[in-house]
Amino acid sequence: MKEAERNLRDDVSEILISEESLKARTRELAQEITDDYRQVDDLLLICVLKGAFVFLADLSRELDRPHHLDFMGISSYGSGTVSSGAVRIVMDLKEDIAGRHVLIVEDIIDSGRTLDYMLRTLLARSPASIRICSLLSKPSRREVDVRIDYLGFEIPDEFVVGYGLDFGEIYRNLPFIAVLKPEFFALTP
Repeated sequence: MKEAERNLRDDVSEILISEESLKARTRELAQEITDDYRQVDDLLLICVLKGAFVFLADLSRELDRPHHLDFMGISSYGSGTVSSGAVRIVMDLKEDIAGRHVLIVEDIIDSGRTLDYMLRTLLARSPASIRICSLLSKPSRREVDVRIDYLGFEIPDEFVVGYGLDFGEIYRNLPFIAVLKPEFFALTP
């Protein structure tokens, strides 16, 4: 079968979080963030690329307050399904964050190493405050303790795709969070 003819939904074993649940929880998170930052003049949302871009877009549209957006590319996975442990910045911010209120928007936190590295990097740039909003968390995989201020969902230790999360740069467009069938990543280191 040609790649273009493949139905990506056939590659998943189960849907963990439905499209409706994602929309509802994103709306709730946006309300919490709107309330918490009501008195803040300069809120900057930093999207961790590439996985968080869908979540950021929906979250940004639901926020009922002015805010700015910037993007940062951080890599620790390469092409595999388990973090390599080597964290690196592949795209840095365009905006200066000194004195600004920063909200990191992340797709998933598992080991915590990537976010810990990012936090240390951004704190060195003297923001007024820094908080974390993550769509997903896998606490069973945590190696570095990071505080998540706004959390969408806790999930089991499964390899998930959809709603911006990928495997081999595909599956990001699925409108839900799903477990990828093992045969699609079993041969990947």
